[in-house]
Amino acid sequence: MEPLSAHGLPRLSWIDTLYSNFNYNTDGYEGDGAEDVKSQDGSETLPYIDESPTMSPQLCVPQGPDGETVSPTPPEGLPHGGDLEKGLEMKKLVLSGFLASEEIYLNQLEALLLPIRPLKATVQTSQPVLTMSQIETIFYKIQDIFEIHKEFYDALLPNIQQWDEKVTVGHLFQKLASQLGVYKAFVDNYKVALETAEKCSQANSQFQKISENLKVKCPKDSKDCTTTVSMEALLYKPIDRVTRSTLVLHDLLKHTPKDHPDFPLLQDALRISQNFLSSINEDIDPRRTAVTTPKGEARQLVKDGFLVEVSESSRKVRHVFLFTDLLLCAKMKKTAVGRHQQYECKWYIPLAGLTFQTLDESDPCPNIQVLPEHEIEEMKIKISVLKSEIQKEKKAPKGQSRVERLRKKMNEQESWLLLHSPTIPFRIHNKHGKSYLFLLSSDYERSEWRESIEKLQHKDLQACVLSSVELQVLTSSCFKLRTVHNIPVTSNKDDEETPGLYGFLHVIVHSAKGFKESANLYCTLEVDSYGYFVSKAKTRVFRDTTEPQWNEEFEIELEGSQYLRILCYEKCYDKSMLNKDDNEIVDKIMGKGQVQLDPQTVQSKNWHMDVIEMNGIKVEFSMKFTSRDLSLKRTPSKKQSGVFGVKISVVTKRERSKVPYIVRQCIEEVEKRGIDEVGIYRISGVATDIQALKAAFDTNTKDILVMLSDMDINAIAGTLKLYFRELPEPLLTDRLYPAFMEGIALSDPAAKENCMMHLLRSLPDPNLMTFLTLLDHLKRVAEKEPINKMSLHNLGTVFGPTLLRPSESESTKGQHITSASDIWSHDVMAQCSSPARQLAEAMYIKVQVLLYYLQHPPISFAELKRNTLYFSTDV
Repeated sequence: MEPLSAHGLPRLSWIDTLYSNFNYNTDGYEGDGAEDVKSQDGSETLPYIDESPTMSPQLCVPQGPDGETVSPTPPEGLPHGGDLEKGLEMKKLVLSGFLASEEIYLNQLEALLLPIRPLKATVQTSQPVLTMSQIETIFYKIQDIFEIHKEFYDALLPNIQQWDEKVTVGHLFQKLASQLGVYKAFVDNYKVALETAEKCSQANSQFQKISENLKVKCPKDSKDCTTTVSMEALLYKPIDRVTRSTLVLHDLLKHTPKDHPDFPLLQDALRISQNFLSSINEDIDPRRTAVTTPKGEARQLVKDGFLVEVSESSRKVRHVFLFTDLLLCAKMKKTAVGRHQQYECKWYIPLAGLTFQTLDESDPCPNIQVLPEHEIEEMKIKISVLKSEIQKEKKAPKGQSRVERLRKKMNEQESWLLLHSPTIPFRIHNKHGKSYLFLLSSDYERSEWRESIEKLQHKDLQACVLSSVELQVLTSSCFKLRTVHNIPVTSNKDDEETPGLYGFLHVIVHSAKGFKESANLYCTLEVDSYGYFVSKAKTRVFRDTTEPQWNEEFEIELEGSQYLRILCYEKCYDKSMLNKDDNEIVDKIMGKGQVQLDPQTVQSKNWHMDVIEMNGIKVEFSMKFTSRDLSLKRTPSKKQSGVFGVKISVVTKRERSKVPYIVRQCIEEVEKRGIDEVGIYRISGVATDIQALKAAFDTNTKDILVMLSDMDINAIAGTLKLYFRELPEPLLTDRLYPAFMEGIALSDPAAKENCMMHLLRSLPDPNLMTFLTLLDHLKRVAEKEPINKMSLHNLGTVFGPTLLRPSESESTKGQHITSASDIWSHDVMAQCSSPARQLAEAMYIKVQVLLYYLQHPPISFAELKRNTLYFSTDV
């Protein structure tokens, strides 16, 4: 007979073991009420929300344009030859990563199995915790799933430990796929298991404690530790795992030669897995994304995500939930330590009364707080440095504890960036005329939200009014229904996820077809960076056509990017469509789509052609990637004819001018018709147009003025940037480059002024005159910032690295960036010698040099030459 507790229940020693030294994780739970924590500028910090479960219930099955499941067509196997060894090594890396995650999965299943025996032991007592039927329902098929994966793990491990080209693993994955029937049984019982567990938790406090605090062992390589996870989260892991296994099969096929014995076996496993996913998706989705209204109707969650709302003139993070009949805006509530995370409803709008109309002329525009661009850029650099430090600490013997501190710090900084970066307005109204304003980072995202709402509004919706009790029940359900569990920051991603690409993506937008009527059409390109998407390029408008042929090339800078988005628009010239929030005409989005930037595909020297299908429209494009180190090289040239790649002194002497003709003409044209252009100098011009202008200036074509007047203004701006980039020596010269780096780092304002002015005097006259001409021009552009969105810092970011970028012979010396570390404030540039950190620091300082002169009062060539120097240090 087991000893009894004070309540007459058997004393379950395992419960004491399970919960000894238990502490609730409150680190991120500054996030529960983070919205109430104000930063110095009055805006709120973003919450750090624990992930549970790990992903959307909708499993990932490849689909075609009509939403139908695509049959498994795995990537081409690797060819014979030089790529074979590399492919096998990649295959081993994929398998090693999967094996590590399989160990974690087994630990999670073990944590679920741990309470079963003690719970069964109480069944025959006078006060059972659960009945046998409840136990069997909640833990249905968990033991079987554990045994399947334990056998798989034990068989796969020795193959990886003794890896060579003869090792085969396809039969293991084929067997694993053949046992998915056990998962089907688990899925069929999933809803009942969750409901039973929830009811039992409400009825029995002892089981509630058990279900909320299951201990999961850390992997073998980690120090002895456990993490606390809820039963609900663990019950979702098997569903999560099926998707993970399918994705791994895709990767394995990508790195397996077609003639390898594994290839047909892996293909078969993939086919089985995809068919299984297709068969159960319809079952899983409604179970986790719907609640029942008092009338017995299903209120389905259609979409949710984190958005930035402008409320009382400050930015606040909200979790927005779109249901089939209403839109609900919530924030995470502050809760006591150890309590469930909960949402608080800020407002809701029935979709039957929701509209998107723009503000009336009489409505005041909101005072949207926008931070200076340089603060955004500085935060990006701080995040880049933290990423480098985290990678360094991961390799250190005892760096794990520091990694966690660095991750938390990076989470705070990335959250700040996500809160302050969005600028695209998305305004909605209720039927009484009250409006709510969100700020988004991407037109793609704005379009997705609007389309999702409009699609639901096409149905016969009845206006719904929720009682306070109904609203409370619905808001409480949001925590379990949500499909987005974390804000999209790097620190919330798994270590196994790709860090993205850094460098330059060259994209040619060729053409589009599938339009039903002629229209004025153009495309924009967006890439992700630091968790949000940014518009990077725009094609010209192709007028009155159903098959636009753009054939335009763009160079897009990538900062840890993983996706490229293409949006196709119909140009609107109707000024009544003006958006009062940002004073811009809203063009109609005809289609949108995105592709993942696979490093192995885009890093090829050859162009990779692809097609994005969107709403029946097909956009054809090509792309290739250049790493940042290669793109930053300035190639020396002995060329004497033309203007591009020729020393500026040679050009001005030949032209008998103080400033090169190309600089004067491009500046004049931009100021004539491009100074109001949104994103001038930031938006890429069409590469073919830029090359045409380059050739015209190089050959001194008589028609150059006509070409300039007809050319897209972004191409002219791009030509000016290209001219400075192709100078054999930077405009501010190799000789003075180290001195500029030192001068900008001086702390004393008087000493800095003296040094920076002396450096200008030290430039050759053609360089100085050209620099001062460009400086005055950029200041005039920045005066139009409310219209063109280009601040002094934006312009400094565009031109600084080009005007100060050393030539290839100088850049190899590597001695310019080590002496300016004092420029960094606080501890943001902690010692870290990684190339990424050096690159980030050098880029930052170049921007600061140009920004110093842009923010300086007007500088006269004559006055500069006339003034004497207070000190005469040689440079």
